[in-house]
Amino acid sequence: MAELVDKALLKTLIPPSALNSENFQELAAKTYVEVVPAGKLLFKQGDMDKQKVYVLEGEVTLTAATGEVTVVKGGTPVGKHPIANQQPRKHNAIAKTPAKIVRVDTDLLDILLTWDQLSGIEVGEISADTEQGDEGGDWMTRILQSRAFLQVPAANIQAMFMRIQEVPVQAGDLIIKQGDDGDYYYIIKHGRCKVTRTSKSNTQLTLATLKDGDAFGEEALLSDAKRNANIIMETDGSLMRLSKEDFNSLLKEPMLSWVTNSEAENMIASGETEWLDVRLDSEHKNNGITGSINVPLFMLRMKAESLDPSKKYILYCDTGRRSSAGAFLLSERGITAYCLKGGLQARGSSV
Repeated sequence: MAELVDKALLKTLIPPSALNSENFQELAAKTYVEVVPAGKLLFKQGDMDKQKVYVLEGEVTLTAATGEVTVVKGGTPVGKHPIANQQPRKHNAIAKTPAKIVRVDTDLLDILLTWDQLSGIEVGEISADTEQGDEGGDWMTRILQSRAFLQVPAANIQAMFMRIQEVPVQAGDLIIKQGDDGDYYYIIKHGRCKVTRTSKSNTQLTLATLKDGDAFGEEALLSDAKRNANIIMETDGSLMRLSKEDFNSLLKEPMLSWVTNSEAENMIASGETEWLDVRLDSEHKNNGITGSINVPLFMLRMKAESLDPSKKYILYCDTGRRSSAGAFLLSERGITAYCLKGGLQARGSSV
């Protein structure tokens, strides 16, 4: 019977160690130790297994297409990072000695990291956009004047207004529940609601108040994240809502520009574009692109003003999930941002 990884051991690995308690527990419940004999092939060149492989004990030999050989030993600083972490694989990995490894699903880990790093951004975004003394005005005008819509084609905006649904609401209605999956993007046509978060002691903390023309809910749609706050109506009113599918196709995708690695390299060579790594500092130090700057996704909102608005930025992470969320946030602020298609895993061994 497969044995779950020891949580204390999993907590030493990068980037699982950065997960909050709830998401760490979810990852730990799905991560098993694999005992392999000497000579066992763990993966080979060309594999697309979408796994991060960590060496817990023993030694693993990595052989590149050039014939270069590297040995990774469990328990060392190098062993705390996933080995030869490119897709498709650029190395053959063979157990040099009897070893213990774990395979972590890349998509699961990346989603959990994105949830973690988007936590708190949703509330910060919507509260920051609330103008003091503004009585609301026409909700359509307020939305169309926001930076988020400047890049959206007119046809998409027209389609959005055709597909958006009006929903009558009453005081006390729970619109969004913390922990639920994202399903709609909302705009307040009329009324007022409060943003709360449920603490570990099950008490409700009020974080912000929203009014006519304010939008909410987009952060949970960017990367299939869980809702990180509750939205409760304080008054009777009316909300406009756009489905997740329509939000992604009409609003999210037009605001995201993807570039291949070769396109990115040409843009970087021009001197007007910089690499921006939105992963954790520990990930960046391990295999960040040479010359890139590092602003973790969870800090991007706070650090956005420190970026040079005259420059263009190519955001990257392991897969493209975190970087797409980051690019959306920067685009809302009028900063030109691109995403590296497929992330570092697609970029291969040129890192």
